[in-house]
Amino acid sequence: MMTTDFVTGSPRWVELGSNSPMASADFFKRVFGCEAESAGARVGDYLLMRSEGANVAGIGPRVVDTEPPSWTVYFHVDDIEAASLRVRELGGVLQVEPTEVFELGRMAHATDPQGGWFSLWEPGEFTSMEAADRPGALCWVELWTPSGRGATEFYGGLFGWRCEDIALPGGAGTYTTLGPAGSGEDRYFGGIMGVAPEHLSQTDGAADWHPVFQVADCDATAASVRDADGRVHMGPEDAPGVGRIAVCSDRFSAGFVVLDPRDGGR
Repeated sequence: MMTTDFVTGSPRWVELGSNSPMASADFFKRVFGCEAESAGARVGDYLLMRSEGANVAGIGPRVVDTEPPSWTVYFHVDDIEAASLRVRELGGVLQVEPTEVFELGRMAHATDPQGGWFSLWEPGEFTSMEAADRPGALCWVELWTPSGRGATEFYGGLFGWRCEDIALPGGAGTYTTLGPAGSGEDRYFGGIMGVAPEHLSQTDGAADWHPVFQVADCDATAASVRDADGRVHMGPEDAPGVGRIAVCSDRFSAGFVVLDPRDGGR
């Protein structure tokens, strides 16, 4: 369960790097009913996406112009300098050194050994996500990676995550659920899935973190994605024990997943 009770390694924020933040905001308003609000003149084109009055995500220009539009997951740390050093010790690459974002907090961008882009956030005055695990908000984060074992070792070493392997039906591999250190199953917030590099075409075979947004009606949301010029790549379909799910991308090809968890699927 995703929460806003942030501890080390918890997803704290998700951010879309876009070619056109305003156009992306319009897409997500049409799909999720979110409203866009400027984060202030100091941060330029950055937009806060609000669902029922709560901050749930951000949209801004891409950090690296050569990268395609994509989502970035920010993970909570108490000491960003120590966490950044640990990224390097574990074989990751620090793409952007720890940086002050006014009084809001400190951020750093990194890639894991399989090339998956993620970020660290040491909080200041910015509250980050104000809602989670409800329609219109983040409910899960998922890493597709060419090395599930390598990813588990890296992130487990970095954040101390509790990781539990689950065998997928039909010998389809292993799915690893993730939770904060010392937590129980009720605090699981994400998963790691091994995926062959040829199926990671958007990232040229590199690992890819993407958000899962909860919705009240997966089929209706998928239809809204298409109506807003996005794509539905898989589903909607039932995932037993999980819910009804669809894998989508927006009009600029940034990928995300929508999930209606009612009844846990059929």
